[in-house]
Amino acid sequence: MTDLQSIAPRDKAEILAQALPYIRKFHGKTIVIKYGGNAMTDPDLQADFAEDVVLLKLVGMNPVVVHGGGPQIEAALNRLGKKGHFIQGMRVTDAETMEVVEWVLAGEVQQDIVGLINQAGGKAVGLTGRDGGMIRAQKLKMVDNKDPNIEHDVGQVGDIVTIDPSVVKALQDDAFIPVISPIGFGEANESYNINADVVASKLATVLKAEKLMLLTNTPGVLDKAGVLLTDLSAREIDELFADGTISGGMLPKIAGALDAAKSGVNAVHIIDGRVPHAMLLEILTDQAYGTMIRSH
Repeated sequence: MTDLQSIAPRDKAEILAQALPYIRKFHGKTIVIKYGGNAMTDPDLQADFAEDVVLLKLVGMNPVVVHGGGPQIEAALNRLGKKGHFIQGMRVTDAETMEVVEWVLAGEVQQDIVGLINQAGGKAVGLTGRDGGMIRAQKLKMVDNKDPNIEHDVGQVGDIVTIDPSVVKALQDDAFIPVISPIGFGEANESYNINADVVASKLATVLKAEKLMLLTNTPGVLDKAGVLLTDLSAREIDELFADGTISGGMLPKIAGALDAAKSGVNAVHIIDGRVPHAMLLEILTDQAYGTMIRSH
């Protein structure tokens, strides 16, 4: 890391000037950011993330943050003596687990992020899918990867029925930065835990976002030899699914990203949240800090 003080003023001006075409290109555009992984737990990276979000807002973009909270939920369940159980990358959620999920995501994690962004000079507002009737959900029907005749019961895990983004738009238009917990509600007002990558992807689609950015703990999508694939088309992604290059926790992430790319989001970026200011570098420079998925 270079000491920023040692950069000559002229060089600083040059760096800022190089960002200008990107600022112009994305001015007024919506950028949906899925915030998770190390970027969310390391204090320095948390501060960098909050600064990035505030800067994007100040130069005229509309950042919308959707957050996860797997490790925090896991820690809370452990304190209660409950063991987390996963099927095909999805957390099995009984009624008690759902309560924990709600208070950890909407109470603790969301409010921490709101505080960080406000501290960095932004005006963040926390929401769940209940606010403004944003995320209507139903119970997820999970079909077995190997045998389509088997259906797994994963409890109160939700599948999105519809997203009404009007509350998000109202906040954006008023200079606020929405921070959204991935919790939906069903017909009988029951709560659903929804995969945050899926929420971010669907939200990017309904908001007609310019970009969807997924912060992860990996450099991006890697091929079988562990080399970063910086630029992928939807068709190439399908091939990576088929040959098993993409598996595990990356499955819902990439599947959602692919849906968004096919549904009109111009570019989906899977970026390394462990790199300080990775988001700014990805948006305001032509250097790749992850994998970009193009719609065609």
